[in-house]
Amino acid sequence: MSFEEDDQVVLHDEHSEFDGETGTITQTMESMFGDVTYTVSFEDGQEAGVPEDALEAADGDEDDEE
Repeated sequence: MSFEEDDQVVLHDEHSEFDGETGTITQTMESMFGDVTYTVSFEDGQEAGVPEDALEAADGDEDDEE
């Protein structure tokens, strides 16, 4: 799954101080090899160069399911 700017995502990276936190994609970058990485903005900062497999779409509509 690829992500777009302004998507809400959850970061899964045990080496990051933002592991498990929800943030917003602020930038997408494609390398010359075709790999896409993302910059994710959090309440307390941002994480750059995040690979797609370290991100999960955030469930923003949980209240609508009731």
